[in-house]
Amino acid sequence: MYRIEVDPTDVAACRFGVAPLLETLNALGLAAGRVPVGPLGPWVERARSRYPPIAGDPAVRALTFLRRRAAYMADFVSPPPARPNLTIAEHLATMRATPLDQARGEVARNLVGLPEPDAVVRDVLAAPDMVERLATGLETAWHVLLEPDWPVLRSIVEADIAHRAGRLAAYGWAEALDGLSRQVRWRDGVIEVDILGGGDTTRRLGGAGLMFVPVVFSELGLSVERDWPYTLMYRARGVAALWEGRTAYAPGADPLADLLGRTRADLLRLLADPATTTWLAARLRMSLGGIGDHLAVLRASGLVTRERSGRSVLYHRTAVADVLVGPG
Repeated sequence: MYRIEVDPTDVAACRFGVAPLLETLNALGLAAGRVPVGPLGPWVERARSRYPPIAGDPAVRALTFLRRRAAYMADFVSPPPARPNLTIAEHLATMRATPLDQARGEVARNLVGLPEPDAVVRDVLAAPDMVERLATGLETAWHVLLEPDWPVLRSIVEADIAHRAGRLAAYGWAEALDGLSRQVRWRDGVIEVDILGGGDTTRRLGGAGLMFVPVVFSELGLSVERDWPYTLMYRARGVAALWEGRTAYAPGADPLADLLGRTRADLLRLLADPATTTWLAARLRMSLGGIGDHLAVLRASGLVTRERSGRSVLYHRTAVADVLVGPG
């Protein structure tokens, strides 16, 4: 059991991040059959056909070998994200800047308890350019496995960030942690994380805040390494959007779509929670321009409003639209 003590200043210091390298590493483990599929079966079935062409790449093989559950993995391979809008190129640049001695020490710790690697994996891990080779392997896996789905995946985690950050700012720790995982609890000024390998460990944020990282391709994780911000990784809400498609429209089956058109009806249903045009475009697999045109019509009709939140513009359903959509 990890216990993380917090004080009143920690709420303001909390940050949220999107972690493309962590998602890539976990997606690679799923596609290679290294970790249980869990609720991601539909995505894995689709992605496994993409995996064989890169399975023989030595760096990909090394990364797959290092992937493990409920035990230490080399931190430099998936460093904590610095901010929510981090790009894959920026994340890879952080990884590539890792000193070789640090990377070798982390890999040695990662290898404890694993079987002896084969000659190909050993050569990669012993190479003087090991960090660059592993970064290139992750970049290859990213392009093949994740890039096709990244707009939808990003929309899922960004929606979770908006939801949880709002609850943290408005109501505090208890509400922000509610529903995050059955293994995470708030109790008397302490975040309790019941995770394998935690032993009976207490840490203190000390005003540094906590990094929240919603993910799609893995379950709960916690990083309390000395050289990184304390980071809590958890399954984002709504991961099924990654493989759900839009069903064919049947006239008469959906009165709201009959009235407004299929896309505008879908937009109103998605706007049960405030959302950006980027998120809506990813969820409906449409262009930003097309979504913007539909939102403009809905705004002119009094069904949607918008407001700025930081650097983003969030669209909201109006009370009239709530009545049209109905419960559910």
